[in-house]
Amino acid sequence: MTRTLDEWLTYQERVNVRSIELGLDRVRDVWQRMGAPAIARRVITVGGTNGKGSTVAMLEAMLTAMGQRVGCYTSPHLLHYNERIRIDGRDASDEMLVASFERIEAARGDIPLTYFEFGTLAALDLFARAALDVAVLEVGLGGRLDAVNIIDADVAVITTVDLDHMDWLGPDRDTIGVEKAGIARAGRPAIVGESEPPGGLLQALVRIGASMERAGMDFSVEREPAGWQWRHRDGLTLSLPDPALTAPVQYANAAASIAALHALQRIDPVLAGRDLATAAATGVATARVAARLQVLGGDPMLVVDVGHNPQAARALAEWLDARPDMPVHAVYGALADKDVSGVIRALGSRIAHWHLAGLERDTPRGLPAQALAERLVEALPDARFDIHADVPAALKAAKNAANAGECVLAFGSFFVASAVLAESTGPEAA
Repeated sequence: MTRTLDEWLTYQERVNVRSIELGLDRVRDVWQRMGAPAIARRVITVGGTNGKGSTVAMLEAMLTAMGQRVGCYTSPHLLHYNERIRIDGRDASDEMLVASFERIEAARGDIPLTYFEFGTLAALDLFARAALDVAVLEVGLGGRLDAVNIIDADVAVITTVDLDHMDWLGPDRDTIGVEKAGIARAGRPAIVGESEPPGGLLQALVRIGASMERAGMDFSVEREPAGWQWRHRDGLTLSLPDPALTAPVQYANAAASIAALHALQRIDPVLAGRDLATAAATGVATARVAARLQVLGGDPMLVVDVGHNPQAARALAEWLDARPDMPVHAVYGALADKDVSGVIRALGSRIAHWHLAGLERDTPRGLPAQALAERLVEALPDARFDIHADVPAALKAAKNAANAGECVLAFGSFFVASAVLAESTGPEAA
C-alpha cells in the first residue's frame, strides 16, 4: 500500500539512526542505480555558512527573468517539506515526492540513506524528469562530503565561511573553508561571495584548479543614494535597484548571484545572448525568501529571521543599528550545538528584553530555556530575560510586553521561524 508523504518522511527518520552521515559513496551508488541522468542543461551549486537560501532565491528570479526553466533544491523547510524542491516556480507536489521516494526505495536495496539523502535524491530525480534549463542546488552541510556534491556543478558559489557545524567541519574558518571549497570543479567558475574569505578556502580552490572570482577583487558593489552598481573586472557595470531582501548583507548575496550568472553566460551559448542587466535588476527587486528578516506586520512590528550563528547575528545587528530608536524584544531559541554565546555577544545591548524559548520539544538537539538562560547570563550578565517552555509561549509574552513602535524579533533557529510563521497570518516579506 502506498505511503503518504508524511508516512514516507517518518519512515526516512527511522530507517537510518544517524541524522547526519557525511560521505558521497552511498548516495552516489543509489543515484547510479537510478541511471544518474542529467538533471539540467546547467547546474549551479551554492554553498557557504550563511546567505545560501537568499542567493538561491535571487538566482532563481534572475534565471526566470532570462526565460529559463529553473529547478531549486534548498533545506531545511519552514512549514511544508514540499518547499525544498521547486520546479518552474512551484513547490513539488505530494504525489511527485511520493513517486520519487518509491523509486529511490526500489533502487537503494540495502544501502542506508539519511533523511537528507532521500530528499537530495528526490530533488535530482524530479529535476531530471522536468526538462530543466538550470538546476540550482543548495548545499546542506559543508560541501565536499555533502550529498549534493555527487553532481558536478558548472558554477559553484561559496557565499560566506564562518564558524558553524564545527563538530563536522572543523574548528576554524580555514578548515571549514576547505570543506566548502569541495563543491568547486577544475577549470570551472567558483564565485567567492565575501571580500575577506579565509586562506584555507582560497588555497583549496587553487588546488582544485577552479576558475576563481572573488568579491572585492573580480567583482564589487558600489552603493549609491538610490540603488547600487555591480562592477566586474572585465568592465561590465550594472546599475541596479535595492534588493527586496532588506538586510545589508543582501547586496553581497546579490553580487555573488550576478557574478555566477555572468560566469555561466561565458560557458553557455544559450545564455550568452540573454540580457543580464534586465534579469539582474528584476531578480534583486523581486526575489523573496521566507524568514530572512521577514516583516510580518503589526504594531509592535513582528520580524522573523533564521539567523542561528554569530555571523548571522552580526548581520542582524547591522540591520538593527540602522533602527537605533526601535526597542527590540527578542524571541530566541537555539540548538545545543550552536555558538549561543557568540550569537548573544553579537547582538548585545541592542536587545531590550530576551524571551527565551525551549526547543527540546521540537528536536532532540534543542536547548531547554533554562540552559539558554544560563548561557545568556554568562555572555551578557545584565541582560533582562524571561524563560518559556516553547516558541508560541515566548512569542505571546513578547507581543504582550512590547509597546507600539517597538519590535519583536524572533530568531535563532529554523524551528523558531517555523513556529512563528505557523502562528502568523498574511505574512509579507520584507
